[in-house]
Amino acid sequence: MSQEEKETSEQINEAVECNESEKNNEIDELSKLQNEVQEYKDKYLRAYADFENTKKRLEKDKISAVAYANSSFAKDLLSVMDSFDGAMASIDIINADENSEVLEKIKEGISKTHEQLKKVLEKHGISEIECEGCFNPDVHQAIMQVEHEEKQSGEIVQILQKGYSMKDQVLRPAMVSTVK
Repeated sequence: MSQEEKETSEQINEAVECNESEKNNEIDELSKLQNEVQEYKDKYLRAYADFENTKKRLEKDKISAVAYANSSFAKDLLSVMDSFDGAMASIDIINADENSEVLEKIKEGISKTHEQLKKVLEKHGISEIECEGCFNPDVHQAIMQVEHEEKQSGEIVQILQKGYSMKDQVLRPAMVSTVK
């Protein structure tokens, strides 16, 4: 091989090495860019999922706020229900022979009004809390404990004040007396 051929061969080798080096640099640059793209894609997906979760949570909060918007008003009406319950109980206790017809008319009027109010409350998802059986601290409040021969410990003996719930939220726990 002549000197020229050697030089040409060396130039070709240098050019090939240079091209390979450039290709390696380009490949490194490309893999870096692909990694960056993947990172940004992951960040985007996480941010999007976060956004969707927040959107769902806000929608749920909005529905809950609408559903329970009247809970304060409903709590105020509970004292009216208590007054009606007391009036009904008082009329049952009174034993007036002379005014029995008048008393029956009063009782009938109070009873009808009481039923109307009860239906309105039920229409809006407000219902009495059941107080039969065992004490449940989520919906009952034990005011006192008494001895009772026929019932077991923890059972409700007497309802001192009715409790009410609005859908799945307790407006007022039932105040009860339980067995020791």
